[in-house]
Amino acid sequence: MGTSASASRPGNNPAGTTSFVGRKNDVAGVKRLLSKARLVTLTGVGGVGKTRLALHTATELRRAFPDGAWLVELADLSDPALLVHTVLEALGVRDDTGRDQVDVLADHLRERRSLVILDNCEHLIEACAAVVDRLLRAAPGLRVLATSRERLGIPGEHLWQVAPLPLPDSLRPLPPDGWRGYAAMALLAERAAAVEPGFAVTDGNQDLIAKMCRMLAGIPLAIELAAVRVRALSLEELTTRLEDSFHLLAKGERGGLPRHQTLLAAVEWSHDLCGAAERLLWARASVFGGGFSLSAAEAVCAGEGLPAGSVLGHLTGLVDKSVLLVERDGDRTRYRLLEPLRQFGRSRLHSMGDEDVVLRRHRDYYLAQAEQSEREWFGPKQAEIFVRTKLEHANLRAALEYCLATPSELGIGLKLAATLWFYWAGCGVLGEGRHWLDRALEAIPDGGEDRLKALWVNGYVSTLQGDVARAVTLLGECRTEAGRVGDEAALAYAIHRLGCNALVGDDVGYAKDLFEDARSRYRRLGELNGNVMLAGIEMAIASIFLGELEEAAALCEEARAIGAAHGEEWAYAYAIYVLALVALNRGELDLATGYARNCLRLKRTFNDLLGMVLSIEVLAWIEASLRQWERAATLLGCARRIWQSVGYPMFGSKYFGAPHGDCEARTREALGDSRYAVLSQHGSEFTLEEAVAFALDEVEKAESGPVTEVETVLTEREHEVAVLITDGLSNREIADRLVISRRTAEGHVQRILRKLDFDSRAQIAAWVTQTAVRGERNGGVR
Repeated sequence: MGTSASASRPGNNPAGTTSFVGRKNDVAGVKRLLSKARLVTLTGVGGVGKTRLALHTATELRRAFPDGAWLVELADLSDPALLVHTVLEALGVRDDTGRDQVDVLADHLRERRSLVILDNCEHLIEACAAVVDRLLRAAPGLRVLATSRERLGIPGEHLWQVAPLPLPDSLRPLPPDGWRGYAAMALLAERAAAVEPGFAVTDGNQDLIAKMCRMLAGIPLAIELAAVRVRALSLEELTTRLEDSFHLLAKGERGGLPRHQTLLAAVEWSHDLCGAAERLLWARASVFGGGFSLSAAEAVCAGEGLPAGSVLGHLTGLVDKSVLLVERDGDRTRYRLLEPLRQFGRSRLHSMGDEDVVLRRHRDYYLAQAEQSEREWFGPKQAEIFVRTKLEHANLRAALEYCLATPSELGIGLKLAATLWFYWAGCGVLGEGRHWLDRALEAIPDGGEDRLKALWVNGYVSTLQGDVARAVTLLGECRTEAGRVGDEAALAYAIHRLGCNALVGDDVGYAKDLFEDARSRYRRLGELNGNVMLAGIEMAIASIFLGELEEAAALCEEARAIGAAHGEEWAYAYAIYVLALVALNRGELDLATGYARNCLRLKRTFNDLLGMVLSIEVLAWIEASLRQWERAATLLGCARRIWQSVGYPMFGSKYFGAPHGDCEARTREALGDSRYAVLSQHGSEFTLEEAVAFALDEVEKAESGPVTEVETVLTEREHEVAVLITDGLSNREIADRLVISRRTAEGHVQRILRKLDFDSRAQIAAWVTQTAVRGERNGGVR
């Protein structure tokens, strides 16, 4: 296995921020279901605790999934076409190609034992069902835990109905201290004590609390909303107000209030207890996708009845009332509505007739943010912009969706999609960028400056995805139309990007002419930004292919000086990548190593997959030049794995590919086919993080190759399993002999195969015999 830069278990399952009350039987039941079923769906009314149950269960099962438990939050996603993009993003899987994204996801999960938690599926039920069905068929080690108000409805699905928390019988008074036996009452007591330290349940008030919990039907969210009010109201006042609020809704409902209506009534009651400005803020904040900042709330939510200067105070009030959650990330403070409360607020906003006004303000705020980020991308704030834009991804999606679903707003949607080129192309969000650009261009077949920009941006994104034919079509249209209407900027960008396609298509002379043409146009326009820098850098690559090293070095030094002067790092990193190529061609290997590693460090900052794999390639070539054959082979394996997520290795270009082929041939000859294959395969098993850490030599005692027979370290249990395999036992028989689960036994076998780089049990048996493991099985870990 690869060298890990981190010892932490993979996954993104968040730690709970509050205690988990009263679901012991549910957790045990869901765990049992997951032991025999590959898809378990938790169903139940809103606010009943499906998400919290799923996350807690996943935490308890983390040891059963060595490849991680992964939360995919879907509440803020409205476009089913982006479902797989969202899952890939949550799993940290990068793929910059134009491949079917479900295939990419299936390939990633195929050999892994992972748990994927799809949270809030109900509004995307058909898309979720289709994707889960394909993944379960492709990845035998995958388990899916879904939360939804309705079933996914695919073969093999098992359901777990999440019921409200148990309640005491209304006809029987509680015995002394009897409240402790009821989770609903325990939850109310805990949450109330958190906001009112002197609060306690006593024999004198427990019956009143039981009555309140019964009115709230044992629904955790409803109980938590009520509990925070003990700071302002007595238990008697709380109960009376709840009775008054529920009376009209419950009237005529034989058998009491239905549970979905109970939550609605509890939310309405909590809403009514808010001040008028707090209610306005609640409704207007419902337009945000995911979290939002104070400045966003002030820009989007302020207005009639809610002065901007009062927004912070009212945000604090809604936090105190458990309507808003506070999320802190370093020095950033963000706010978020729980999904049932967001839906309630959105319905209120709609009924007020203000929905379009607030949605436009939301759109305008994030368009302005995107335009500011585009301007500042050419400067020292690039890393900050990357983090900020990624943080606001859900809000940008919401703004784009609003524009492209609203005929009068299509033009602004096109503008926003094009403005975000720095995020799509610069931060590795190619697939989603292409989705929005395609939609926008299709919606507006004719247009002016914004459409021309969207054409070259989409051509650029398509080029990076390896879809050269589509890129040339888009860029050709942009070039023709820009020339017709006299849009010199769009014409320069189209010519520049056509040069990129000519370069990877091995028409190097033509590519160089196009780059020179674009650079001349940029100069006449006074244009200076990262794209302009890239035109010089890409021209330098063409110069290297033509044997013009001095010109290539001069072009990159010019770009490097521009980047340094402006604090620009993204394009700057490509300049030093090309300088690494120049240094390598000159035999200046230490200098080449420094350039390539610096490029890799910078590209890691931006999650730029292409920049990372190009850097790793150069480092492999340098290692081969240094006759460090094992590291060269391992790095080539690392690069091979990453190229699968970028596109054709070395763009499928003979010029880009020639040094790769030379490096591989020399390394294979030096090591022999067998050893080369083992080392290359070893590198291909690294994760992206592991590959980068290995290439930068950041890991202590970084491995130069897979373990050999002498170096192999099997745990004591793995030695036992290896010997039992030699004795001819099956996985079931091994599990019975060692009193472990069959799945655990299978995991041991797979780890032994990986550590020894074997393909079969017979090879393990032969290895055991040769190395006398029989005599060592009681000797502990070697």
